[in-house]
Amino acid sequence: MPDREKVALDGVPETLLWNLYQRAAEAGRPDAVLRDPKAVELVDALDYPFADRFGAGRLGQWQALRARRFDQEVRRFLDEHPDGQVVALGEGLETQFWRVDNGRVRWLTVELPETAELRARLLPDDPPRRRTVACSALEEEWTRHADPANGLLLSAQGLLMYFEPDQVHRLLAWCAERFPGATMIFDGVPPWFSRRTLEGRMTTAQGYQAPPMPWAVDAAEKARIRALDGVAELRDLRPPRGRGPLYGALFPLLNRLRPIRELGVTGLPIMAVRFAAPAHA
Repeated sequence: MPDREKVALDGVPETLLWNLYQRAAEAGRPDAVLRDPKAVELVDALDYPFADRFGAGRLGQWQALRARRFDQEVRRFLDEHPDGQVVALGEGLETQFWRVDNGRVRWLTVELPETAELRARLLPDDPPRRRTVACSALEEEWTRHADPANGLLLSAQGLLMYFEPDQVHRLLAWCAERFPGATMIFDGVPPWFSRRTLEGRMTTAQGYQAPPMPWAVDAAEKARIRALDGVAELRDLRPPRGRGPLYGALFPLLNRLRPIRELGVTGLPIMAVRFAAPAHA
């Protein structure tokens, strides 16, 4: 049996291991709400104390339903643009490509150099359809590799909450200017969640502490996004129905009520922004 890959991350980069572990914990169930064999394969390949650090993976279904909602939007995009490009900002060890690949999509991962190097070892690129750019989502470099010719979808799953609010606004306005007509899907955290991370009060029983998440989403923040230059539409994306009385019955019912949904207790806010298309002469 080959040696497992030893990995040591902290701060924001370590969150990619939390996300991976939760998805794999759910995907390993016979009644899983998300089929993700690649995530299970990665957890098995890594030399990292997942359970000691993160616990028993009890938030697996919660995390998997978030990932499934992103998958639904990507599949919807590929139904309309089968040769389009998906740009995954801050992808971490997300294995979405293997869940949604239609055999034609072009996939661009944008990651910080440290994480890009880890992905290169565990999930090596397969040009020309799957490539990685090692830089921050806030840097211009990745935009040179984005190609909207056959349709473009931008995705930022589990990323923007780690930025300052003005950085999020600049990124959205910047994408609206460079990629008119494109769509960006992303998620955030509600204000109470953000405050707890800033106060250092989001800690597991095992001692893992979530890093600060300065950017929070509420009705006022959504209004600010809608007012940004180039933003044509912002819509909420509800988490799909899951398994059991909580995720299969109660949460879907509560998610029909916007004030409850925006509290973030039934799932983190997920949104899609459509950028204004260029005016025709």
